[in-house]
Amino acid sequence: MSSTGLEESDACAGDDSKRSKSSEEDKRGLMKRAAVKQKIERYYHQLTEGCGNDSCSNQFCASSPAFEPLDNNAAALRAVDLCRNKARLCDPHPSKRGATVLRSPDHSKAAALACSGPLPEGATGGKVSQPPRQNSTDVGCLTEEQLEGIVHTCRETGDLAPLVRIVGRVFSCADALALSFCHNATPSKEELKARQARDEDKDEDEKEGDGGDGEPMDAETTMMTTASEMVDTTHACHSPTVSPPAPSPPMPQSPDAEEISVDIEAVRRSYRLLQEYDGVETALLNALLCLSTNVECELAYHNVYARSPHYLNIFVIVMENPSLHSPEYLDAALPTFCKAMSRLPTLAQARLVLLWAKNDANELRRMVETFQQLITCRVITQDFGSQRLVNEDDAVVAATKCLKIVYYASLLGGEVDSNPRDEEESEEDENDGEPTDSTFRELLGAVPRGKRPMPFEPLAIEVGVQPIDCLHPLVPHEDFINEPLNDVLEMDKDFTFFRVEQEKRFSFMTCPFILSPVTKSLGLYYDNRIRMYSERRITVFHSLVQGQHLHPYLRLKVRRDHVIDDALVRLEMIALENPTDLRKQLYVEFEGEQGVDEGGVSKEFFQLVVEEIFNRDIGMFTFDEATHLFWFNPSSLENEGQFTLIGIVLGLAIYNNCILDIHFPMVVYRKLMGKRGSFHDLVDSHPTLYRSLHYLLHYQGNVEEDIMATFRISTLDMFGTPVSYDLQENADQVPVNNWNRQEFVDLYANYILNTSVEKQFRAFRHGFHMVTSESPLKMLFRPEEIELLVCGSKVLDFHALQEATEYDGGFSKTSRIIKEFWETVHEFTEDQKCLLLQFTTGTDRAPVGGLGKLKMIIAKNGPDSDRLPTAHTCFNVLLLPEYSTQEKLKERLLKAITHAKGFGML
Repeated sequence: MSSTGLEESDACAGDDSKRSKSSEEDKRGLMKRAAVKQKIERYYHQLTEGCGNDSCSNQFCASSPAFEPLDNNAAALRAVDLCRNKARLCDPHPSKRGATVLRSPDHSKAAALACSGPLPEGATGGKVSQPPRQNSTDVGCLTEEQLEGIVHTCRETGDLAPLVRIVGRVFSCADALALSFCHNATPSKEELKARQARDEDKDEDEKEGDGGDGEPMDAETTMMTTASEMVDTTHACHSPTVSPPAPSPPMPQSPDAEEISVDIEAVRRSYRLLQEYDGVETALLNALLCLSTNVECELAYHNVYARSPHYLNIFVIVMENPSLHSPEYLDAALPTFCKAMSRLPTLAQARLVLLWAKNDANELRRMVETFQQLITCRVITQDFGSQRLVNEDDAVVAATKCLKIVYYASLLGGEVDSNPRDEEESEEDENDGEPTDSTFRELLGAVPRGKRPMPFEPLAIEVGVQPIDCLHPLVPHEDFINEPLNDVLEMDKDFTFFRVEQEKRFSFMTCPFILSPVTKSLGLYYDNRIRMYSERRITVFHSLVQGQHLHPYLRLKVRRDHVIDDALVRLEMIALENPTDLRKQLYVEFEGEQGVDEGGVSKEFFQLVVEEIFNRDIGMFTFDEATHLFWFNPSSLENEGQFTLIGIVLGLAIYNNCILDIHFPMVVYRKLMGKRGSFHDLVDSHPTLYRSLHYLLHYQGNVEEDIMATFRISTLDMFGTPVSYDLQENADQVPVNNWNRQEFVDLYANYILNTSVEKQFRAFRHGFHMVTSESPLKMLFRPEEIELLVCGSKVLDFHALQEATEYDGGFSKTSRIIKEFWETVHEFTEDQKCLLLQFTTGTDRAPVGGLGKLKMIIAKNGPDSDRLPTAHTCFNVLLLPEYSTQEKLKERLLKAITHAKGFGML
């Protein structure tokens, strides 16, 4: 034989040896997997059936007196853990030694009977027992007619046990409940074929789980696969006539409420019927607990929603239960259900939104109260704080996510403004450029633009509605705010999760509807301060690298008599040269005064600027005597740069946490957030015009003959001269009639609120965004909350201020002069109270949340003397000498607050 033949022979022998060795490894792997699987099934039977010894001491055996019954899914998962930890296995009792510990052919039937989980014993509830295993009347799904028939039979026999048993079985089995109470409950041939395909899909998944290429799975994978098989078995709720539901072809990727086939009215009638009988509520409670565990597992690991078109019916039916908010559900069943519901994909949540948006306000309010009660109950009963964060409580987080679905249903079902978002505003958002040295800035700690949070919620995009789009929701925004949650929320930690760890940790800032304006303003404050520190750090590094002396603050030095000229010129130079300097901390200095700006000097600066800007003699804004509100003057002689600088001032006030005394209609804040003004916005900006147009829309007679208006309108310029404007071509030839009056009203409102002031408002908005473009302002706040943030609260509750005030320097709440001080203050007129607030804090407005949120300090400033009271407006400190009489206190205090101008060093 040639050498070549020998080499070929050796190669063949080597290949045979490798194949033999590989075959032996495969056999060993399969044997190992079979052994692990058999052991897990022994643990599973031990947890579900027990060993047969009634006095068993094994805590993991169902025969033990101390063992708490588990539903089949929980038992499957527990079996995996016990196998992994090598827990104790009981030997079969003599009475059970004839039975195998492996799954028998009847195992699926037993699992089907057990899928309802623990059921109540008898008709009156009470002791929870294992599901009965004897044959009974089975149903694959439940209809209103079937339920009425079962109730009728139970009435005749006087035994409610069959009703309790069937209700518990159906409401605990996801497949059965998903097909219950449908408009057409009888499954078609296509559905039956699809159900058969589901089992085939599972078989293919199991084969793929074996490795696909014949490689054996390791013990860990074997345990998880076996557990998955057991979990799947618990859902095989077969009946003599109906098979469990199966998937249909993939769903269309667009939300459509019509795909939800539940007859909601039938569900509500069925719940009312069941509430008449004792014991059924306990069955529903236990069933929901078992159902929620199974559903959460299926949504998390099996992607069942993508395969089953009816799966969403489960959540619709459960949420119609009028007893969900009762204490029995709040303990375990509702939290578990919320966890399952929170795992729904965004598309499924959007379908729920579309469906629930059709409900009336009372039904939505019931859902809101259900989730709010769960959140409040958890917050009150648990000890949350800096060591144990409420963000880490799964029940609170899940309930908040579920509440978000109801929130968007309330928005969509309410009165929605159909006007599109302002396209120019969107372009400004995209074009607000990052500085050219963005890479260098990122290295030095600046928050890069790409890491900003998404401005819109994915669910909002799916359903096509934003909070700003809704004029009047079905349920008021205030009903979604949970005050107990806001009280325990550690906002500094929550903000960190929002900015840095949003993918790993839950932040309530992603659900701003549940937060109060006070809490949201605190989150905005953290964001602004971090940006200020970031800009300061960058400035220091620039100075070290480039050797230039740069200011770490936005420093403004102004003359009190020329505050507008000095401030606006300086801000204009900064905006043109280096706009990012506007995000530095503001530091104001009045020329010739000794005041050091720790916040108080900035407050007075903003006050003086606002007084000058809104002076009616300047003509930049018009003033409505009826509403006392300002609006942009369409015929203003000022250039666009002046309006840009006013927008910068407004943005700086928010950025530096200062309150401004400005009076804009709500439409200004809506337009700042991207909406165009519409007819509804005229109600507070132009109330007289609104009433006229409203009358036109609802006029019952012949509009063309009686009113005789055309599409040419007339307005007055700043000098009182009439100016005509055509709303469309040949406007003077187009009469307003009963058919086109809505178009006329829309065009008229668009001209007044948008077209006529487009140049002025575009510049104003651009200046505002130069400061706030990277802020989460739009995502967190609604327009009315932004107004509160800018202007503060108009309600001045000095009793709340008295409760919140602290004392220093020897004064206390019980000091004589302190008691006399508050007696004097409460006797003041409203104007005098505003002067006192202005004197002490630098503004006559209350902060967000009212005067109770203002931390004012009254400190002793020596014994009795003729000196006037003084104040540190930067720190809200009032320095008060210990006057001998209350009359002297009042006289000195009034003199101080009525002649308070300028700053000096004490």
